Amino acid sequence: MLTAARRLEFENLTFAPLRQEQVRVRTLYSGISAGTELSQYRGSSPFMNRLWDIENRMFRDSDMPSWTFPVRNLGYEEVGEVVELGTAVTRVRRGDRVFGTWGHRTGHVMTEIEAADRLVPDGADPRMGIFSHIGAVALNGVHDARIRMGDLVVVFGLGVPGQIVLQAARASGATVIGVDPVASRRAMAEQLGADRTLDPAAHSVADIVKGETGGRGADICIEVSGAAPALAEAMRTVAYASRVVAMGFFQGDARGLFLGDEFHHNRIELISSQISGVAPEGSHRWSKLRLWQTAVRLQHEGRLNLLPLITDTVPFTEAPALFARLDAGDPAILQSVLSFGDEP
Repeated sequence: MLTAARRLEFENLTFAPLRQEQVRVRTLYSGISAGTELSQYRGSSPFMNRLWDIENRMFRDSDMPSWTFPVRNLGYEEVGEVVELGTAVTRVRRGDRVFGTWGHRTGHVMTEIEAADRLVPDGADPRMGIFSHIGAVALNGVHDARIRMGDLVVVFGLGVPGQIVLQAARASGATVIGVDPVASRRAMAEQLGADRTLDPAAHSVADIVKGETGGRGADICIEVSGAAPALAEAMRTVAYASRVVAMGFFQGDARGLFLGDEFHHNRIELISSQISGVAPEGSHRWSKLRLWQTAVRLQHEGRLNLLPLITDTVPFTEAPALFARLDAGDPAILQSVLSFGDEP
């Protein structure tokens, strides 16, 4: 848990006896989100500085923000093993692996229904489960992009969600260009299926893409870094009256956006994609649960190759040091993972 900004501590947990419809899960791995979780770690999340008015879906200035220290909701990319069953449980077995969102903690209790809906396929590497949520975020963004086969898609930001977006866009039939200033991330994207990559520090992405398309530009741009200059370049790169999907979690002021420029004169359609909901036209078919399940299934079927994104795995007890590395901006880290070994 966070007891203050940039101060992580451990807390002992107690679990009540299982109810008859519940199962107990021992955590195996927990992935760290370098976007959402760092905003909590640094204290920059709007929930930690303002009040989220749930009824009106608005942030409001308040002396009592929505989240105050200690913050216990760190972590949303977990996978574990079922170690105990309630007396009425029949659909789940001891030893089954389940994915879910229960935070960086050694164990969790869930209902049989929840566990049965979140089973890792037999024989699959359990680490696939840590990509259930961030994979769902990426798939949701690709759905929001409405990619057509043959489209040219430019993905800005090749961190973990950007890498997944890139693979999913290419699997949807697009030609995909990845953009990131970090060479190792560009290399990873090319290894995992990017048609090519560009360094935005060395080139004008918009000039290159428009020069190669006869001035048309990209059919779709997807911004996944949360950096305002990247969103601005995405707006410059996309074709007239075309779509930019903003997936990044922007912190504070979005300086560097000039909305009177290409955004205004080229009639750019800007879509905010966020996992709290799916596009209304697909909501009768797609839910967060289906997105979670699909992110795991596509890995098991070999359509998404996400395990190579794991660059750092450390014991749970070393979490504070790993968060400090992430906070310092270590560019070598993509997906970092906490391992729980045989801890009870």
